[in-house]
Amino acid sequence: MPSNWWETSFPQGQQTLIIPDATGREVKIAYGEKGSGQPLVLVHGIGSWSYSWRHLIDPLAQSFRVICVDLKGNGFSDKPQQIEPIGHEIIELQRVITALCDQPVILIAQSLGALISLGLVEEYPQLCEKMVLINVPIFLDALPSWWMPAIARLPFSLIQWFDQARLSKPLAPLIREITRFSRRELVTDSSLITLEDVYWITYPYIEFPGAIAQYGQALQQACREIESLVQQKPNTIGNIQAKLPQITQPTLLLWGDQDHWFPLPQGKTLQQALPNAQLQILPNCGHDAAASCPQPILEALSPFLPLP
Repeated sequence: MPSNWWETSFPQGQQTLIIPDATGREVKIAYGEKGSGQPLVLVHGIGSWSYSWRHLIDPLAQSFRVICVDLKGNGFSDKPQQIEPIGHEIIELQRVITALCDQPVILIAQSLGALISLGLVEEYPQLCEKMVLINVPIFLDALPSWWMPAIARLPFSLIQWFDQARLSKPLAPLIREITRFSRRELVTDSSLITLEDVYWITYPYIEFPGAIAQYGQALQQACREIESLVQQKPNTIGNIQAKLPQITQPTLLLWGDQDHWFPLPQGKTLQQALPNAQLQILPNCGHDAAASCPQPILEALSPFLPLP
């Protein structure tokens, strides 16, 4: 087993913050922080956790107080058994930032975390000074990978049964192999898919009750939201789209030119919708840019933040 990632990544290891979630329940949020100065909050995507930022924490911590947060239901944070309200992540991220930071933050967010960050800034603009958003799922008409709709169409009771039966433990080798294979959709260089990375990416789903059920619920909610968006029915994604012109924070959009989940034209559409945004293309980079293209990201960040 590799050494504890939290302990090797942050001076104080894994820390815990208790907040009321969107339904008023007290939940524990796992986070780590490193560095000093203006707070810079890193927000991961769906099915992920703070480990997503493993290559960027140390370089960013040279200039900022870097805070990595596991959103509720993900990673090492609490995973309630109840059905979550749509958009709960926006409310909970606001409460995390308010609890941990006494000044406006810089947000760096990827995939679903970037969509959540847009919603956060629309509702609580005073919390954020500027944003860096990577491969944002906002102008989409379907879940991006074949296996996501497959999971989303399963009866939720079946997903809960699988989770509660703790079948992920005996099936851990299979889960890791499926993850290793599926990550080929997310990176352009398969040699970057190391055994250690697969171990940590899958760790919460194998070790923590509730993680698989929360992931299944998130996919099912996303599927319903996208269907409502396509059918022009009320939905959270459409609400975020409608308010994009209100966002005045300087925003850097980073987009992998090989992102097959959310292709580059979607990034150009988002740039046109945001009043104060610039778009920079990450060459030879797929959807999981933070894991596979850290150096191009740092080069793009340098004039925007700036970095040393």
